[in-house]
Amino acid sequence: MLDIEVIEDPAAAEASLDPIRTRILQELAEPASATQLSTKVGLPRQKVNYHLKALERHGLVELVEERRKGNVTERVLRATAASYLISPVALASVAPDPRRFSDRFSAFWLLALAARTVQEMGKLIAGAAAAKKKLASFAIDGEVTFRSASDRAAFAEELGVAVTRLVDKYHDGGADAAASGAREHRLVVVLHPALKENTQHSPEKEQDND
Repeated sequence: MLDIEVIEDPAAAEASLDPIRTRILQELAEPASATQLSTKVGLPRQKVNYHLKALERHGLVELVEERRKGNVTERVLRATAASYLISPVALASVAPDPRRFSDRFSAFWLLALAARTVQEMGKLIAGAAAAKKKLASFAIDGEVTFRSASDRAAFAEELGVAVTRLVDKYHDGGADAAASGAREHRLVVVLHPALKENTQHSPEKEQDND
């Protein structure tokens, strides 16, 4: 079972978004049969089987074992992942494209970059799993509090300078880079306001801090 599976197929995405099937996927973090699931989700076994077949058809659940009980063979299944994320590939015709934006201060560009990250990481994770190799990646997640908008702007400027300096130091863009085994990596740095917990989001208050 994967920790996170990125869904790229539109039909699989549609199947996963059904509320009942979402509940079934949640319950199938641990292997279970249709009979066991029917008790947990409060549906007849036949209904559960219908949803299980749809999920299995789209590769979202997998067979763990078959148990013989009298004249009946009971199938035990589990979800293929602990969590699922729908890739922008599933909505390819309307997926955000970072190339449409050029403003580094645009929230829409940030979203487009995030969408591309989901799309690319999904493909990389699938490829690494198929090759049975570990995927080399790195991320930092943290919070910083600014006293003023000017402090935030100064931080963003210094951060950009520091990152550019590091890129200039380590980037190998020579003609023989590929021949020497060098591999291109993508670098994305984002900064955005943190959501306020237990309070209703107010765009006006966010703008007051700009």
